[in-house]
Amino acid sequence: MEKLLNSVAIQGVLAERGITQKQLADTVGISSQAVTNWLKGKDFPRPASLLRLATTLGLTFDQLVQTSASGRPVIAYRKKANAKTTDAHIAKAEGMGMLLKPLVAYLPELQALRTLITSPSTDYDKLQIAAAQTRSRLGIGEQAVLGYEHLIGEFKECGAILVPVLWGAKGNHENALHIRLPQEDVTFIYLNLDTRLEDFKFWMAHELAHVLTPELSGKNEGEDFADAFAGALLYPKACAEQAYRAAIQQPNSNSAIEALLKQADAHTISLNTVFQQVQRYAKASKLMTLPIEEKSIHMLRNSLRGPLISEAMFDPMPPSPQRYIAACEKTFQTGFFHALKRMIHDNGTGASYVQQVLDTPLQDALALHEELRC
Repeated sequence: MEKLLNSVAIQGVLAERGITQKQLADTVGISSQAVTNWLKGKDFPRPASLLRLATTLGLTFDQLVQTSASGRPVIAYRKKANAKTTDAHIAKAEGMGMLLKPLVAYLPELQALRTLITSPSTDYDKLQIAAAQTRSRLGIGEQAVLGYEHLIGEFKECGAILVPVLWGAKGNHENALHIRLPQEDVTFIYLNLDTRLEDFKFWMAHELAHVLTPELSGKNEGEDFADAFAGALLYPKACAEQAYRAAIQQPNSNSAIEALLKQADAHTISLNTVFQQVQRYAKASKLMTLPIEEKSIHMLRNSLRGPLISEAMFDPMPPSPQRYIAACEKTFQTGFFHALKRMIHDNGTGASYVQQVLDTPLQDALALHEELRC
């Protein structure tokens, strides 16, 4: 695939900011001649330089590179309310996607025949069918508690590589990152382990929806479906019906919320997920919705937070590089670190690559790189 930089867009940013090509070259860490060759189409930046170029200019990959749609990384980010992402988030993720391309050759052979949801819909009844089919594949009943461990094999079956990371406390949209490389037919799912268990389960279900509907990845309707599917999968109709009957009989809203909270605790999911699924069940069944204000649910939910996944996995924190890699490989069945190790051994890939593809501080990247070199 021939790739060219969008020289018009780059020149426009340089002119707007009063930056010379020499200053740009110094910032990116390459020669002035290299920048000239890029702009003339004689050469194309390496992934690391491309990422620094996008960050320096504040351009998304789509704005920076002229390439066919088949070669461009597809980024799925949550784009709602206070979780809305910025162009900087997208540019950074696209840069990471470009960096991941050479790693694909070192991944284990991926499943060729994959499960897909061919007609995704947010219609309540159709969602319930999709959720029931997924639960059936997982071998769990309609009222059974769904653990995040149940979902791991589904990602593997769908050609998705899980990348568990320790990103610290983040905004909701940064707790999971979906990078699909359509030309390579590989999807990387970054999951932040520094996330509360109830939120982590939702994000895994949300990301599973994306890999089951690749044609919707990166689109707003894809985000809508992923949110709806995650709720239905974690708390399906049979559970919502039971919770509705328990809550509607309560004498006041506080008692009704307590009934919902018991369900949330029993299923290790957020109170908001239970509330939303119960209200959707009521509307779909043409029943009176629960007389509870949504803001009351959010206030209580934010005051009742469960443990972090990382705390449960790595007590005491922080884990050593060896313990982190071993736990991620065993728990999440990921081939990511093994592939990274092979790439480092074969190509002499440095710690800066580890830093950029994991979006981790340099000190942590150096420690991981040392472990992977062994």
